[in-house]
Amino acid sequence: MPPLDDAPPADATTELDPPGGEGGVVLPKGPKLFGTFAGVFTPTLLTILGVIMYLRLGWVVGNAGLLGGLLIIALANGITLCTGLSLSSIATNTRLGAGGPYAIISKSLGFEVGGSVGVPLYLSQGLAVAMYVFGFREGWTWVFPEHPAILVDLAVFAVVFGIAYLSASLAFKIQYVVMAVIALSLVSIFAAPDFLRGVGGEVQLWGSYPGAPEDGFRGTSFWLVFAVFFPAATGVMAGANMSGELKNPRKSIPLGTLSAIAVSLVIYVLLTVWMVRAATPEELVSNYTVMIDKALWGPVVLAGLLGATFSSALTSLVGAPRIMQALGKDGLVPGGNWLAQTTGGEPRRAMLVTGVIVLAALLLRDLNVIAPMITMFFLITYAVINIVMLAEASLGLMSFRPTFHLPRVVPLLGALGCVFAMFIVNPAVGLLAVAVVGGIYFWITWRGVAPRTGTVRSGIFAAFAEWAAGKVIALDMTASRAWKPSLLVPVLDPATLRGELRLLIDVCRPEGSVKLLGIATTETVADLTPRIERLARTLRKNDVLTTSAVIDSAGFATGVVTGVQALRSAFFAPNVLFLNLPHHPERYDELRNIVKETRRLEVGVMLLALHEEAGLGMSKVVNLWVRPRPEGLSLQDYLDRSDLNLGILIALRLAKAWEANLNLITVIPDEDEAQAAWEHLNELRDLARIPESARSEVMVGAFEACVAEAPQSDIDVMGLRREGGGPDLAFVAEMVRATRSACLFCGSSGHENALA
Repeated sequence: MPPLDDAPPADATTELDPPGGEGGVVLPKGPKLFGTFAGVFTPTLLTILGVIMYLRLGWVVGNAGLLGGLLIIALANGITLCTGLSLSSIATNTRLGAGGPYAIISKSLGFEVGGSVGVPLYLSQGLAVAMYVFGFREGWTWVFPEHPAILVDLAVFAVVFGIAYLSASLAFKIQYVVMAVIALSLVSIFAAPDFLRGVGGEVQLWGSYPGAPEDGFRGTSFWLVFAVFFPAATGVMAGANMSGELKNPRKSIPLGTLSAIAVSLVIYVLLTVWMVRAATPEELVSNYTVMIDKALWGPVVLAGLLGATFSSALTSLVGAPRIMQALGKDGLVPGGNWLAQTTGGEPRRAMLVTGVIVLAALLLRDLNVIAPMITMFFLITYAVINIVMLAEASLGLMSFRPTFHLPRVVPLLGALGCVFAMFIVNPAVGLLAVAVVGGIYFWITWRGVAPRTGTVRSGIFAAFAEWAAGKVIALDMTASRAWKPSLLVPVLDPATLRGELRLLIDVCRPEGSVKLLGIATTETVADLTPRIERLARTLRKNDVLTTSAVIDSAGFATGVVTGVQALRSAFFAPNVLFLNLPHHPERYDELRNIVKETRRLEVGVMLLALHEEAGLGMSKVVNLWVRPRPEGLSLQDYLDRSDLNLGILIALRLAKAWEANLNLITVIPDEDEAQAAWEHLNELRDLARIPESARSEVMVGAFEACVAEAPQSDIDVMGLRREGGGPDLAFVAEMVRATRSACLFCGSSGHENALA
């Protein structure tokens, strides 16, 4: 094994960031920086070699048998090994500040995700102190049964808290003593006469599954045995919690963590072999203190048990306040500024808060109810660490250049293993833990206090979007069922968008989008750019996904056509061009040319003609004008030829957004066609799934006369009539006068389908 404490580089202190941050700020004066052996290897190893090893490993082997026990150890350690490898790879890629796992997750997935995992992790570390104190008390009262349990708990907590409060350095020095005691206890165990003689009888390779619990749970299910053992495999983050106080975290975390996992795995495997040689399966299942009873010298094994629980409590009490300090410095918990302060380099304020939480847990006297929750929070943290590694390795980002590389299958197996373990250990508590993490995430988001810094989260979304877009292009999917409005809106002057702005929001919210295209000249581009950006922010505040760009163009028509042509090949190309009817007829030819080119490029058109006085009125009535269907033409062919697909979809969106009355109106020249017209409207309502509340009306007479007599609306939606030279814009202007309302003329691109 390579040496664990190589000298750090001369500039090691520049590795330290503020908790969860990126600034490269050196920690305040006072903290002692630790090397690999003291800061990572020792606390990680001592946390793994705990009460499960001394008091429950025999029960595990007695139930599962030799091979079954080794398989359980392999599965549990495989999950933590994958997590340790992911943690190590990430540590070699980034400068870790204080907070350990919280800092890693925050930098990659954002402070909301980091906080939602960090808060439960902090509480788990604190409550774990109480559990370790209870474990110490069990061993103590086994020797001194007359000592009151509550006094033993309080005395042990006082000693642990006093050591941790004074300094982490003192705590780590005491851990050297504990490690020596545990080493002696292992020597005593392996020197046991029964182990050397092999009195365990015929070796039981596999347990008998399933079985009944009447006989001391002998023969219980394999996964229940796994659930009992798995907490022994947690603890791989004990050293990472000290990330802010390591001389060289990039080196110490990988070397110390992986070395501790390897050493603990060897010890557990050897102890499993010891179990089957030193005792019978019946003894292993019924006697939790078989190691103490069979050892060459039992008292030193008992001392190892006490030392392991004491050390685990001390490690957790040293690590938990540092997570709280990091959370406080990033403002993710109430009183963050106060909690982030240090005294002599020690987070003593966070230590006091942690002490109060632990004391309250001790006074509860029984943590069995929340003990599974603690394991779940650790597993969620491990799963997210693996997800971070998998995400960063999969995105191909230039910023991800770890010196310790992993194949992506490792974090994938680690994440899946953590989820698997959660629902094997306790599925109900696992779901509750996920719900708690989700609740904290939404609470942090709602408070809006999380710092805004660069993360790979946006890269994850972008990579997924690009992958999906690539699939759509490669498979030539029209995606008519997934159609949603993506509007390209040319803008000469943002101040002129009043009624139009409201309409854009109502058409596109919540899942649609808007691309603002500022049309400027060389002289106006500098002035128009910030105004377009402010308009985009306004739309985004109204929950409309909006992007913007400004182009320098010789004229409006040239700029619009250039924009449509350029964006047509984009991954997420606009599918509808939104235009306004010019006030001056001399600009009609320019607009016709824009519409003709847009239709050629298979982009839809929405042409809005606002009523000069009424605007959008009260936004309570929408009239959808439906042309009669020629005999023998299917409804789908009719919709395609009449440009009505887009009009129906937009009318439905407006009626829903406004909670408006929707009228379907068709006009026929004489009464003889009424029956066919009604059948046409009924079929359209049925297949297009138009709400039952919509009203149908068949009018008889000349179209212009019927328009004037139709129910008064706030907006009339019609198909965009075509001529040889483009749309009939004179007809558009006439309809505004005839309807006495705003009119929206829609020309389909051919990719919409109102029946989809």
